[in-house]
Amino acid sequence: MDPLLSEFDSFVRTRTPALLRSAYLLTGDQHLAEDLVQSALARTHRSWSRLHDTGNAEAYTRKTMYHLQVSWWRRRRVAESVTGELPEPRRHDADHASQTSLRLTLRAALARLSAKQRAVLVLRFFEDRSEAEAADMLGVTVGTVKSQTSKALAKLRAVAPELAELYVLEGSAR
Repeated sequence: MDPLLSEFDSFVRTRTPALLRSAYLLTGDQHLAEDLVQSALARTHRSWSRLHDTGNAEAYTRKTMYHLQVSWWRRRRVAESVTGELPEPRRHDADHASQTSLRLTLRAALARLSAKQRAVLVLRFFEDRSEAEAADMLGVTVGTVKSQTSKALAKLRAVAPELAELYVLEGSAR
C-alpha cells in the first residue's frame, strides 16, 4: 500500500470519532454530521500530499468542516431538529441517569439555538478555541463571535435554567 494512503487511512480511523462529535454539535443531526465529516475528509484527502508532513491535517479538516457548515447555512434555511445519538466516549464513573438527563436537556436547549450560535459555542467551549480562532474558522469577525456567544448563552440560560451549573453557562465567554 502507498505510504501516503496508509497515513491518510490511519488519520481517518483515529480522528473520525472526534470529528463526528464536533460535527454533530455543529449540525444537531447525526446524518448531517456524517455528511459534513465525509465532505471535509474528502477535501483533506485531496490535500494530503502537502498536509501529511506538516502535522496540521486535523486542524485543516476541522477548519474545512466549519467552512462547509457556514456555506450550508447560507444555502438552506430549513427548520432544524436534533435527532440521533451524540457519539461520545463512554464514562463508567458517572451516574448514568443524571448524565442522560443532562444530555437530553442540553440537546433540547441546543436545538433552540441558531446554527451560527451552536457553531460558536462548539468552537469556544467544546473545542476550547479562542475568539480569534473561532472567528477565523467561521470566516466572521471577532465581534460576531462575541455577540453570537453572548446571545447563545443568554438563550440557553432562558430555555434551560437547570443547566446553570455547567461551567459554560456560569463562566464568562473566554
